[in-house]
Amino acid sequence: MKGFKDLFTALAAVFLGLAAGAILMLAIGSNPLEGFAYLFRGGLMNVERIGNTLATATTLTLTGLAMAFAFRTGLFSIGASGQMLVGGLAATALGLGLHLPKAAMLPLMLLAATAAGAAWGFVPGYLKARFNVHEVVSTIMLNWIAYWTVYYAVPAYFKAEYLETESARIPEYASLKVAWLTRLSQGSFLNLGIFVALACAVLVAIVLNRTTLGFELKAVGFNRHAAEFAGIDVPRKMALSLGISGALAGLAGATFYVGYAVNMQIGVLPSQGMDGVAVALLGANSPLGVVLSALFFGILHSGKGFMNAMTKIPPEIGDTIIAVIIYFAATSVLFTRVWDAITARKRRKA
Repeated sequence: MKGFKDLFTALAAVFLGLAAGAILMLAIGSNPLEGFAYLFRGGLMNVERIGNTLATATTLTLTGLAMAFAFRTGLFSIGASGQMLVGGLAATALGLGLHLPKAAMLPLMLLAATAAGAAWGFVPGYLKARFNVHEVVSTIMLNWIAYWTVYYAVPAYFKAEYLETESARIPEYASLKVAWLTRLSQGSFLNLGIFVALACAVLVAIVLNRTTLGFELKAVGFNRHAAEFAGIDVPRKMALSLGISGALAGLAGATFYVGYAVNMQIGVLPSQGMDGVAVALLGANSPLGVVLSALFFGILHSGKGFMNAMTKIPPEIGDTIIAVIIYFAATSVLFTRVWDAITARKRRKA
């Protein structure tokens, strides 16, 4: 029953987001049906665009899983952007500093990104557990510490020749792009990161639903006082949860900076970190929901530029649709009450 309730909430949020987009299109004198047709065609109209949609969804899946894992433990982390940066920096540093066969290089880079993100996530977890520092404040601060760390480190140690704001290009042996996937997707940005993201979704589902650790983490999220009374080490589980969340976001940074992109640029806080909050909320914090939600947002991100090119509808309307979906997914209690009223009426009739 809970699965149907979550599905109802997600579909209601998507419907209201699209309705808001239609109203805005009408307000500027555009045809909403035409706009939506090009919006979705832009992400799905051919093999290359489908590949780009999947490449976009790859990073969103990992940041969505990172946020969902924290949310399931009752923690509202918004530090995925900073964790992406440090994960991407660790992967980039190894990619530019070492020259190993690709089969050895890629696991090493992914491991480094995971460790960097986990460390960046563990810090606010420790501060929460030891000193009760609110995780929203500490993760925001760490986002900007990561931002300025990259801002300094890239020009100082990894910059490309004649460029001050970008790192050198990731060499082929250190890139998640592989020739067979590029050919299969007809030149899209699709890379090996998609398999990393799907594997992480399966792993998170197993941990949360099939292990004692997952049970304890969810117990802390449902009621930390009851969990503490039951003998669970709540502070330790909070720190561990944010560390695992950070590890997933660090992996997202690796898939983006050495998979989707070809180098790191300074002065950019990756928006995929905040988009991960939307993905987790729309996906009801479940691994399968996160994957499907990331795919939907990937279509919107890939298609909004095509919609603008074909109809002159501003791409910001696509961002507005996403924002409205986030709003209604976050206020899911409204839809929960509607669902409960519908089911209660059915029970009375029965």
